Amino acid sequence: MRITIISARAVLSASIRDPHRPLEIHFRSPYGEGKGRWLGPLPAPGEELDAEVELDGLLIRWVDVVPAPGEGPVIALEEGLTVLRGTLEDIEEDGTAYLTIGDSEVSFECIGEPMAVGGTVEIRTDALCLYPAFHNPL
Repeated sequence: MRITIISARAVLSASIRDPHRPLEIHFRSPYGEGKGRWLGPLPAPGEELDAEVELDGLLIRWVDVVPAPGEGPVIALEEGLTVLRGTLEDIEEDGTAYLTIGDSEVSFECIGEPMAVGGTVEIRTDALCLYPAFHNPL
């Protein structure tokens, strides 16, 4: 996913001297704005990056992952959470699932009652993780 950094700040950890502290970023994408943990080198405000996106933790289908029929793809900030809305592309046997927002894929782990793939779903989270996308040179 192509993102533009709006702001970045270090997240306090048990050790202030830890040079590998995660960063919280506020970003803009073609689908809206969000916040998440950045797992990479410190980005500068205004910097454009290609990022991989995933959700940390175990989500419950029909509770954390809910149908949103008729809604378009979006990333938004609401009540301190990042809202992701897109197409539920797949749920593998081990619970790994994929949400597509435009041409970007967001992976997450889930459990719960079966849910049909191919429909639009919404996830509200404070556990969004982003990291630099690896580009394989041709």
